[in-house]
Amino acid sequence: MVTEPEIINETNAPLSWRMRPGSLEDFVGQDHILGLGSLLRRAIESDRISSLIFFGPPGTGKTALANLIARRTKASFRSINAVTSGVSDIRGVMQGARKSSALSQKTILFIDEIHRFNRAQQAALLPDVEKGNIILIGVSTQNPFFSIIPALSSRSQIFEFKPLIENDIRIILGNALKDEERGMGKYRVNIKEDAMNHLIRMSEGDARRALNALEIGILTTKPGEDGVIVYDLNVAEESIQKKALVYDEDAHYDTISAFIKSMRGSDPDATLYWLAKMIYAGEDPLFIARRIIICASEDVGNADPYALTLAVSAFHSLQVIGMPEGRIPLAQAAVYIALCHKSNAVYSGIEEALRDVEEERLRSVPDHLRDSLYKGADRLGAGKGYKYPHNYEGHYISQIYMPEKKDYYHPSEEGHEKVLKERLKRLKELSEQVKEEVDTK
Repeated sequence: MVTEPEIINETNAPLSWRMRPGSLEDFVGQDHILGLGSLLRRAIESDRISSLIFFGPPGTGKTALANLIARRTKASFRSINAVTSGVSDIRGVMQGARKSSALSQKTILFIDEIHRFNRAQQAALLPDVEKGNIILIGVSTQNPFFSIIPALSSRSQIFEFKPLIENDIRIILGNALKDEERGMGKYRVNIKEDAMNHLIRMSEGDARRALNALEIGILTTKPGEDGVIVYDLNVAEESIQKKALVYDEDAHYDTISAFIKSMRGSDPDATLYWLAKMIYAGEDPLFIARRIIICASEDVGNADPYALTLAVSAFHSLQVIGMPEGRIPLAQAAVYIALCHKSNAVYSGIEEALRDVEEERLRSVPDHLRDSLYKGADRLGAGKGYKYPHNYEGHYISQIYMPEKKDYYHPSEEGHEKVLKERLKRLKELSEQVKEEVDTK
């Protein structure tokens, strides 16, 4: 459904709606994209914006800024919600935009939750965005590089909205308490410092959540005999309740990335925090266990071979006991891996070998290494000349295992891999010794 610009000062609207900024000067937060002299601010002030995509967590000002643009611009402003609109709504806007463009009138199309449009719906926007018939403002809680088709995202300037810092939330709540026209200024409220701090902390950078909790707490608390509403910590806790963790597709990828990088970076505390966030958000615990196994092999490898054993054991333990108890072996394996000696020598080695197989001419298997356990193999010379290592001192004998020998595995000095490095060094010395003896003969 296509609508005109949203009306902000509605009497019955929630506080978070009523307190939306009326000007850029009133806008709180997002200084990294809206600071004085910034590109986006200059574009808005001069009414010269191009197609934009705003993305970030809820309650950070994305829609509020779009409405500010609507109030300032001289262009025709149309609004679509991706949840309730379809291709027919898009086509209707496009037809009007083309007529306006012919009369040199710009059209701004605001699409809330644009990530909910499927690829066909997004593609329907492309021709008119390319021709300049419309200026697109898309708002999304998801990373547009994952949720928006490349052809559309590449034609838009993309701005990431960050969770508001604590001081921003404090300013916004303070403004709401003072504003008699739009906010709660007509009420006599004594908000305790610990209650304010609780709202700020538990809102996690979401101004909408903080304002809604402030409003419901004030409206549901009876004033004292002096007519003052005491907004204390109990009221704050009841109003904001258990925090609703934002854990969409972006958070899924970002959090697992932080978890793996914390294990790789040997920080057990950060490892436990990101693990706890995933568990709290309802992440598939088997997915977490699989990532721990990968980390144990990729980032620890032979520096501590037991890491892989423990990771696999945690995976099987989780399958046996399930959640919530399964969080314990997950945590045990993750912390152990975080504190292990680290080496990516095995990972680097297999990656280099795979590149050679893919890009270089394939090397043939030497005759003495070929399978000789089938009838007629001897007639082909398969296996002829192979030296069985266990028949030799130290269970080792130097022989060619790969034509045009190349070193792929470069063990580090970390943990058990230091022992392997010494072993590899000794084997190479033995090979050189045998080679010298052969050359002498």
